[in-house]
Amino acid sequence: MTDERSLDATPGAAAVTLSGVRKAYGEVVAVDGVDLEIEAGEFFTLLGPSGSGKTTTLRLIAGFERPEEGRVALGGTDVTDQPPYARDVNTVFQDYALFPHMTVARNIEYGLRVKRVPKEERSKRVEEALAIVQLARMGGRKPAQLSGGQQQRVALARAIVNRPRVLLLDEPLGALDLKLRQGMQIELKRIQQEVGITFVYVTHDQEEALTMSDRIAVFNQGRIEQIGSPVDVYEHPATEFVAGFVGVSNLLERDGRRFTVRPEKIRILEEGEATQAGDQVERGVIREVVYIGSVTRYIVDLAAGGALTVVRQNLEGFGGDAVENRGLPVQLAWRPEHTYVIERGETEENA
Repeated sequence: MTDERSLDATPGAAAVTLSGVRKAYGEVVAVDGVDLEIEAGEFFTLLGPSGSGKTTTLRLIAGFERPEEGRVALGGTDVTDQPPYARDVNTVFQDYALFPHMTVARNIEYGLRVKRVPKEERSKRVEEALAIVQLARMGGRKPAQLSGGQQQRVALARAIVNRPRVLLLDEPLGALDLKLRQGMQIELKRIQQEVGITFVYVTHDQEEALTMSDRIAVFNQGRIEQIGSPVDVYEHPATEFVAGFVGVSNLLERDGRRFTVRPEKIRILEEGEATQAGDQVERGVIREVVYIGSVTRYIVDLAAGGALTVVRQNLEGFGGDAVENRGLPVQLAWRPEHTYVIERGETEENA
């Protein structure tokens, strides 16, 4: 797909820049002084629980909301006071918003018709978009004749056919079942890499964020707790909130230090098994055992206080046998490089 960009873009500028953006609804502050830069061509995810400010931030970028404070820039151009239609962005929503009486092809070309793009050019770009989302033979069908996943692809094709600088996606996979959602995660990343458009993706699903993103901003109570790659955010959580929200994490306090360790990093030592030099070792008793197919989850109450969740892969035998281990005294060990000291986020300290 041929790349098109606004002539007023500043060369080398970030695709999206938020500077001190604040948005409140009455006494509720939805976005509280957010600073953010999203580079051109990134798959960037705004991740957080309901009410954390991620969707409002997306709407501020789109122009559906205007900030009380701060500025919004696209490609280095200040668009804070521009309406949505004047911004070089498109938005894909969870409900698809397809026209039921139009064919797939007519749905996709709708924006091009509004812009009065010549018919021959429209047809070419619709064919390109259909090919990218792997619906090349579906142009003549109506939305009702498609599956949920196919309808989502049509909505995506309708957005990318306009070749926006930035594509905003507001929990677009939320209505799909688990297997289809997982498949579409891979497809969305493939499409983003193929078209080269900056994707800004909103989700509360940690797995989605980790699977697709180049970088993630973790939101909490209207502020960003951490920005980083999926590996950084998962392996090196900056705050207690991030450690608890992104995946499952264990938080312990020993000798005045607060630290986290992920369940899959912890070993349950077999009887007589020696520890390695430098290992962090804790003794405890297995309180609960949960068999969940490929892995078994153990909750261990520690002799020194607190509890740890441990995950073991069921590589051999039947993991369901592990339920017999409730009440068993055990030793747990993990490598020091898998322990990360963390601080409380500012929002947690003020809560």
